[in-house]
Amino acid sequence: MKKKLLAMALTGAMILGTMTGCGSGSTGSTVANHGKETSASGKGEALRLVSGKIEIDSALKAFAKQYQEKTGQEVIIESLGGGVDINGALKNYLAAGNMPDIFVFGGEGDYQTWKDYMADLSGEEWASQTDFGFKSEDGKIVGFPYAVEGYGITYNKNILEAAGVDPASLTSYEGFKKAFETIDSKKADLGITAAASVAAESGQMYWSTGNHLFGYYLSGGLERGDTKYIDMLKSGAVDKERLGQFADFTRLLFDYSHKNTLISGTYDDQLALWAQGKTAFVTQGNWIDPSLPDYQVSFDCGIAPLAFTKEEMKGVLADCPSWWAVYNKGNNIDAAKAFLKEIAVSEDGQKALVTDGGMISPYTTCTISPETPLARNLKTYVDAGNTYSWEWTKMPVGIAMNATGPIFELYAKGEIDRDTFVTMMEAAIADYPKN
Repeated sequence: MKKKLLAMALTGAMILGTMTGCGSGSTGSTVANHGKETSASGKGEALRLVSGKIEIDSALKAFAKQYQEKTGQEVIIESLGGGVDINGALKNYLAAGNMPDIFVFGGEGDYQTWKDYMADLSGEEWASQTDFGFKSEDGKIVGFPYAVEGYGITYNKNILEAAGVDPASLTSYEGFKKAFETIDSKKADLGITAAASVAAESGQMYWSTGNHLFGYYLSGGLERGDTKYIDMLKSGAVDKERLGQFADFTRLLFDYSHKNTLISGTYDDQLALWAQGKTAFVTQGNWIDPSLPDYQVSFDCGIAPLAFTKEEMKGVLADCPSWWAVYNKGNNIDAAKAFLKEIAVSEDGQKALVTDGGMISPYTTCTISPETPLARNLKTYVDAGNTYSWEWTKMPVGIAMNATGPIFELYAKGEIDRDTFVTMMEAAIADYPKN
């Protein structure tokens, strides 16, 4: 699995330098023919979908094969991830006149980049069956939601039970402090190397620190749709008291993390350490479900809030990880819409995303419940209404990669202290909107 994910990431990186051509090729499971290919069925051009989730690559490709057998329409899936600059990849496609028919975008920032290239999907059958469609500035649905995801701190329940830590106690800074101290004191007996598996190297993991972890500062503990802190960030300001609490928790998390993985580890390294039972916690969400069988994970697991505050925080961040848009200047708009409809409303489509992909469906008409452990656990938060929105998706494009992610890395390495972390984050956020 580790080698497979690495190959995916390298493949995506190579695409950046080669996608100006329109040739075809197949490299592992990440990308296939990315030119304007004729469908192997002889029924016009093959559809191309660029996805940003390598975790569901195999599920999407299996569904695409089913769809071709059913309709005769070939659909080529290209999955980019593992730190690849997806926006940069799409811009290169656009410049080469080689845009995919369906492309991924990650929220408000990406929407501003691509809004002139998105087809109106408001009239589609699935649009009335979900509250998660991405809406344009004038209220039209332009983003197709394929899943709801959630994250916080994922835990190995068996290790917590052996250490005498109740997952229900992980709802505040003090709760985590006590848990980390307890687990750390019993490492030898538990057979683990550290309490947590965290990766903060900014070159590959900025999305985990600068987006996901920092996302809790922006909306953790708030009512869904409360935009107070993201509005402040977009104006170049922060709440220093809240940011200080977040810095304290981040320091605690880093102090009890596996040091080599923290400083230089990849996503694969981080996941493998936890999946092999060497740590109690990993800072990833339910998107790791499809990877767990590769590690033969047999222990119980769940998701706890990244509860950095002094007050109790009982919910987790859950929202659409990204959306798919239909390229409005392409030749296959109707065929692309038909494919998306099949994913949203058909049993095969729901099974591909929920059962095979380990996702939670955003559609009220979906009758299939998740079978994977973290998706099942996340659904309990969703059903109880204990979720916070992903306001981090509204941050300026590139801020995690270029500004905040590197600060997390310095903090992880111990090159800056808590107060300097807060000061540098404040300065980076103040300056970035001006760039």
